[in-house]
Amino acid sequence: MGIFKSREQRELEQKQLIKRTVYNMNKQIEALEEQKKSFAEKATRAKANGLDAQYELAITGYRLTLLQQKRAQEMLLNFEITSQLKDMALMTKQFLGGMSALSTQMSRLADGSDFERISRQFKEAMNKAQGQAEQMENFMQDSRTAFKGAAEGAVTDEAELERITEERAASGEFSDDAVDREIEQLRKKIEAQI
Repeated sequence: MGIFKSREQRELEQKQLIKRTVYNMNKQIEALEEQKKSFAEKATRAKANGLDAQYELAITGYRLTLLQQKRAQEMLLNFEITSQLKDMALMTKQFLGGMSALSTQMSRLADGSDFERISRQFKEAMNKAQGQAEQMENFMQDSRTAFKGAAEGAVTDEAELERITEERAASGEFSDDAVDREIEQLRKKIEAQI
């Protein structure tokens, strides 16, 4: 057995001591009841035999045993009530501890700091999303400007552009087969590089 006992071990030992004490008190009360019966029988025999001194002695023994029995019963009742009061005090303590823990948890759950933190995070996310949208718009604008600048050196005459487009369409350069051939050539180039 270790020198230091856990709280559970001490509580178990206390419960066992209480049970043992109640058991021993009940046994003592039963033994006193038997002793009372014995003194009553002895008093009855002494009276029947005319033994006055023994009769008085048996009656005195009976009275003392009765007094001890009443005290033992009183002690047992006192012990049981005190034990129940201790149990009530323990239950009250556990109730208060549970209520305290529950109140603390409720307080944490209802704490506005979570809402504030989440609100702050949401605002930051929205600002970042807005910043990205603005950057994307700037990028698209820059792309349009770049494409427009690159196209400025190309064909500027509408009639010329129309003529080139019709020639390519007539030659089959824009047909589905031509597009498929071009895609196949591109695929082969990519595979060769891998």
